[in-house]
Amino acid sequence: MALFLNIFIGGLLIGGIYSLVSMGLSLQYGVARVFNIAHGEFMMFGAFVTYWLQSLGVNPLIPTIVIAPLFFVVGFILYRTVFTGIRVRSPNPGVFESNGMLAAFGLYFIVQNIAVLIWGSTPYAFAYLNTSFGIGPSDFRVNRLVAAAFAVGIGLIFYLFLTSTRSGKAIRAAAQDSATAGLMGVDINFVLALCFGFGAAMAGIAGTLICICYPISTTMGLQYTVIATVIITLGGLGSIPGSFIGGLIIGIVYTAVNYWQPGLAVAACYVIFIILLLVRPKGIMGR
Repeated sequence: MALFLNIFIGGLLIGGIYSLVSMGLSLQYGVARVFNIAHGEFMMFGAFVTYWLQSLGVNPLIPTIVIAPLFFVVGFILYRTVFTGIRVRSPNPGVFESNGMLAAFGLYFIVQNIAVLIWGSTPYAFAYLNTSFGIGPSDFRVNRLVAAAFAVGIGLIFYLFLTSTRSGKAIRAAAQDSATAGLMGVDINFVLALCFGFGAAMAGIAGTLICICYPISTTMGLQYTVIATVIITLGGLGSIPGSFIGGLIIGIVYTAVNYWQPGLAVAACYVIFIILLLVRPKGIMGR
């Protein structure tokens, strides 16, 4: 019973962070139609910015106030300049997705190489709220509980934004049918750039939360991109609730496999991804 509780609660804690990473990629790929291979690199950069600021004496959670708007602006400008240019010049959506993914590959290498030049390839870690909190017969690190609560809170706030504001409804309309939304008066170029900016901001915040819980390195981004891809496939492309649910499920699966055989944890995510493509490619909440 104690083992099951450890895996279940531990999976929910890391799953909360996975959900936040995946919501960002879901916006970028499910709505803006850019399969952003560099998504995990934004998360990695956010983690290292947090690490650098805490080394100056700043509370590790405070950098989110700076990282979120900064990464949003970077993502917004990237889409309006690079990806909008590619979309306008592409003869059809399929070509845009292919060319956009190639551009994202280039972005992936640029961001990672900049990070390696600044911080090298050595793993970094620091202690923050590194005490234990008992839940039943199990003990969990307080920093992981705080990170999971923070991630879930941001996810809920963003969901309310999507369902309660005019901009949120425009995003949902663009996710369902961007061409029709454009005919109804939605500024598609602005809304898609908005989605890409929100995705980058979520990746940056997720980097902060990962930084306070786990060691970080400049090569960790791709692993989180892979996990986020599996999650948005599981939850359904463009579905924020689906990304949240999928993140919790993958968090539990990852924790369970990691407990028995750590080397197979990421491989288990790949297996789930392949099964989903064969059995239910639209995901849990996809349409």
